[in-house]
Amino acid sequence: MLTVDFDRFPIVPGERVLDLGAGAGRHSFALLRRGAHVVALDYSMSEMESVNGMFAAMREAGEVPGDAVALAVRGDAYRLPFPDASFDKVVAAEVLEHLPDDARAFAELERVLKPGGKLAVTVPRWFPEQVCWALSDAYHEVEGGHVRIYKRSQIMQRLREVKLAPYGSHHAHALHSPYWWLKCAVGVDNDSSKLVQTYHKMLVWDIMKGPKTTRIGETVLNPILGKSLVVYANKRR
Repeated sequence: MLTVDFDRFPIVPGERVLDLGAGAGRHSFALLRRGAHVVALDYSMSEMESVNGMFAAMREAGEVPGDAVALAVRGDAYRLPFPDASFDKVVAAEVLEHLPDDARAFAELERVLKPGGKLAVTVPRWFPEQVCWALSDAYHEVEGGHVRIYKRSQIMQRLREVKLAPYGSHHAHALHSPYWWLKCAVGVDNDSSKLVQTYHKMLVWDIMKGPKTTRIGETVLNPILGKSLVVYANKRR
């Protein structure tokens, strides 16, 4: 399930791309399939070991085009282990809401991006996230959980503070907002709810099959209920 729209954030084979807060690697794998030289970075060593394993499996399966390479490394968003202007593009998907000092992280993103490069940032959208917080403290009051709820204007301000120029935005994953509201209502750790189980099965089916009905429905609903806000920005030359 991708949050970044690669039509709005096109990848040219051979570009160096950083996936900050890569987690399980969903965007890293998509970047590698598009021919990028990918660095996946996350604070979790176990997840980065798993992502490296998947990179190797993709290569063995013939899913990696040309001479594209990929590496997953453990790292800190406040002190990225790369020289200035290392990457043509950077993805930071669903990570900044976890960082207490987000201004410092934005500055690091700008530092490692080449002049003329592009950044894609995704965070939970204000309205769906407000509902989740209102329904459940356990949703966000956990170690490493969400520490803030962004408004679109706040993301734009953070980007402009580090001299990045936003050029577009949209919302994604409308079908996931009701799922998380249900989870928060019955208890985020409650796995026994039949309603939540049924909804989860529908989401998995949708992700695996991509039927036209749900794809059209989500596209229509995204401006209203989209769970994620996605913002794209350029670094001036």
